[in-house]
Amino acid sequence: MKRTVIGLLTLFLFGCSVQPAEPPLAEQSRDLSDLDNDGVINARDKCAETPLSAVVDNNGCPVHVNREEENGVQVLFANDSDVTPDSFLPEIMRMSEFLNKYPNTSIELKGYASPVGRHDYNIALSQRRAQQVRNQLIADGIDPNRIKTVGFGDSDPVKADSKETTNTLSRRVVAKVVGSKSNVVEEWTIFTVRDN
Repeated sequence: MKRTVIGLLTLFLFGCSVQPAEPPLAEQSRDLSDLDNDGVINARDKCAETPLSAVVDNNGCPVHVNREEENGVQVLFANDSDVTPDSFLPEIMRMSEFLNKYPNTSIELKGYASPVGRHDYNIALSQRRAQQVRNQLIADGIDPNRIKTVGFGDSDPVKADSKETTNTLSRRVVAKVVGSKSNVVEEWTIFTVRDN
């Protein structure tokens, strides 16, 4: 009897269970493909080949960040000389490396002279000094079209405590340049290493 009751109960429990019907799948009427896997559907994606790790805007284009770096060069010359001292060659080399790092950056070399001597002579001397630094940059592989030289003569002497120091610091070629690169902002992943 026990077996019969257990059998009937089992039959009753399983016999009453109904498998719910699967709801029909909604028919997709729009194309929602995203071929570059950036999270923006192809119909809206204005940048079809977004790098995989890039942060994207609403148009599917990678977000860029501009990175700027500034560098300068100062070369001091002997009195009445346009010969670049060997001690300043490493500084010119650093500027060459900077210009190679930022190939769209150009440089203006400004030559100066001390207030000693005639003004027209100092203009020509300061131009020759700037030209010497330019020649060294070209020897280091910088495209001549990226380098402009200007000679200011004795028009802007350096202010110092003594006349001798003023003259020494005024015999110079100087330049300041800003290099800029645009980089794609990348999404954070567990493999991302942050620069601190």
